[in-house]
Amino acid sequence: FVVELCTILTIILTVYPPLFNGQEPTWYYLTITVILVFTLLFANYAESLAELQGEAHADSLKALQVESEGKRLKNKDIELAEITEADYEVVSGEDIEKGDYVFVEKGDIIPRDGEVVEGSASIDESAITGESEPVIRESGGDRNSVTEGTEVLSDVLKIEVTAAVGESFLDRMIGLVETASRQKTPNEISMTLILASFTFVYLTAVVTMRFFGMYVDMDVDVANLIALLIGLMPTTIGALLASIRIAGMTRVTKENIIAKSGKAVESAGDLDALILDKTGTITTGERIAEEFIAVGSEKNELYKACLQSSYFDETPEGRSIVNLANDLDVEVDESELKKENFVEFSAKTRMSGIDLPDGIEIRKGSVEAVKEYAEDIPDGLTDKAHEIADSGGTPLAVAVDKKILGLIELQDELKIGIKARIQELQEMGVKCIMATGDNERTARYVAEQAGIEEYYSEFKPEEKIALVEKIQKSGKLIGMTGDGTNDAPALAKADVGLAMQAGTNAAKEAGNMVDLDSDPTKLIEVVAIGKQLLMTRGSLTTFSIANDISRYFALVPAIFSAGIPALQQINFMNLYSPQSVVIASLIYNSLIIPFLIPLAMKGVDYKAESSSKLLRKNLVMYGGAGLIAPFISIKLI
Repeated sequence: FVVELCTILTIILTVYPPLFNGQEPTWYYLTITVILVFTLLFANYAESLAELQGEAHADSLKALQVESEGKRLKNKDIELAEITEADYEVVSGEDIEKGDYVFVEKGDIIPRDGEVVEGSASIDESAITGESEPVIRESGGDRNSVTEGTEVLSDVLKIEVTAAVGESFLDRMIGLVETASRQKTPNEISMTLILASFTFVYLTAVVTMRFFGMYVDMDVDVANLIALLIGLMPTTIGALLASIRIAGMTRVTKENIIAKSGKAVESAGDLDALILDKTGTITTGERIAEEFIAVGSEKNELYKACLQSSYFDETPEGRSIVNLANDLDVEVDESELKKENFVEFSAKTRMSGIDLPDGIEIRKGSVEAVKEYAEDIPDGLTDKAHEIADSGGTPLAVAVDKKILGLIELQDELKIGIKARIQELQEMGVKCIMATGDNERTARYVAEQAGIEEYYSEFKPEEKIALVEKIQKSGKLIGMTGDGTNDAPALAKADVGLAMQAGTNAAKEAGNMVDLDSDPTKLIEVVAIGKQLLMTRGSLTTFSIANDISRYFALVPAIFSAGIPALQQINFMNLYSPQSVVIASLIYNSLIIPFLIPLAMKGVDYKAESSSKLLRKNLVMYGGAGLIAPFISIKLI
């Protein structure tokens, strides 16, 4: 605004110099006006260039929206296996409403966002995530969310529609991308207020110099005072603030993450701690049944109970137990197994299982939970469970009629490179905390392997919000990932909540970022991008303020030395012509903006180092460059 106002004043000076008692030639005022106009153009170009990147991403998301048809079920209660062509009607996607049930099969495009009620299928989500690898979407658990526009590659699903027309995940993401670039972050607003304060101080100082000139019998031209004001104001960082913010959000979108606000990206750069899940974040998340271990019972009896308890279990662990039982040629009477008698896992009981028609109860779950449930616990069970846990595995106990028969050993592996990435975070000053529902021994083993000092075992999802609040009360910023409905409160409470696109709608609504690849380790990339954004802004602010100091020593002696000869002592560059100094200074001030646009867009090079070390390095590098560059450039111009 101030530069625009100054441009208007120089236009008036050019057209009618006597209004401000202008003594300089018309060409001088015209030259200053043209340079200021270009300064405004360059400043607007910097923001426009950054906004174009955001608009391009929004356009690419809009291109994914296609008109589709859906098979709306006439009877919502019909079983998936019983659905025939007579049970659904083919309607336009726009006619499908929230709460409707649809049937999809191989080759169908999912017409609306929803949750899988029944079935399991392979889905091509490459249109949304960019990943060519198909994903499994199934009823139960946290992998039941499906997205409009994705394609069914195999099998069939019964889906409950959870989004009305115009409220799909894609619609919301497009809206976020289009509006986020226009929303200033709290830090940017604070920076703008600081710059405005500087400008007010400099404006007051420059206005008083007009009267100071009269006092020393020196008529200081208004154009020279305008040049001095422009030289003192931090116009460089002011012009680049918006482009730094938008470019930071664009870098996040290139990682296939949608940030709901610029504040989320900035907060990631200030994080003090991260809460990381063990399963899926530190480990691969593919816990596979390795072995059935009988303790005080017959193997065949245990094998049969393992298969029966997992027969209707749609979780990856449950399916792996069924697969292992099939590999061992375990046979059961399937007529005894009724889906309505299946007992689903709950965070409260930490068990699942099935009730047979003759009243027999079969349960499997964490060793501690099953021990509390059981009445007959064999000797050696705890030692065997500890042996599994000490090797990094997860033991599940199996009980029939409250008698424990043995254990199921589940094994998971550390993700490749996760230890190095956690070490990198710690070098950034971000503390990593592991929270897992596994027992203490398994948690300790995995934490040691990953290089994590603080961990919580046998951790319930609902306890995450208490941990988040505990860390925040100590004055620290906390980030976390989540994909389940029970993660939603903690995701909403955390300073940075990264929700998985494959997770539930509740989790995606609660988080302030959504990862389209559903990779929890992406939080590490987000932290690096956030720190790079803050460092870029800090570096360019340092450079801009150092620029102002140098231009002060260039402009003040040139403008005032005629009336105050003592000022020649700070005329380091021996600049004698006020006109040439003013024009050269304004040209430099204008050209430095487009020269710095690539740095603002790309971000400064970032390495995992402590904040104090980075601060010292930036002060020397960018502060030094900001002091030297104006002297050399103005002299050359």
